[in-house]
Formats: sequence, C-alpha cells, structure tokens
Amino acid sequence: MEFAIFSLDKGEHVSQYVKKVVEMIDVLPYKSQLTPMGTIVECDTMEECLTVISKANTILEQYAERIYCTATFDNKQGKKDQMEHKMKAVRGE
Repeated sequence: MEFAIFSLDKGEHVSQYVKKVVEMIDVLPYKSQLTPMGTIVECDTMEECLTVISKANTILEQYAERIYCTATFDNKQGKKDQMEHKMKAVRGE
C-alpha cells in the first residue's frame, strides 16, 4: 500500500505532523519506505493496511480538524517482499 495523509488546516508546512505518523509506522512490524509524496507500507492483509491508515488518522486528529488521505493498494495474495522485488526488477537485478 502507498498512502499520503496530512492536515489541510495547518498551513503550508505540515512535516511536523507527518513526522508523528512516520514514527508510528517505524515501530510497526511491516516494511516501509518514506517517499517525497507518501509512504509505502508492505502489509500482509487489507485489514492491516486499513489499520495503519486508521492509526495515522487518529494521530492527526489530535492536531487537525481537516485531514486529507489518499491510498493505493496492490493486493497480491501469498506474496512477500514485493516492494524489494519490484525495485530489483525495474533495475534489472
């Protein structure tokens, strides 16, 4: 899953709030990768993905009255380490 979540009512600079979400993700048992436009989290189930998003939303609700979130999912049953596999495939490794 790749998702982006941030407050819409805290002005142009929201990194201090996004940082709190990233810190939460870092302690979860999933592989993740921060990108300039969002965060990739490799979960085993859709339920786990939605739990991550819900936790992120709960964190931001402490600071913001309006939250924006987008998410994309690539649900491939029974496959692990797809994030790493896709990167190696693109690089020809």
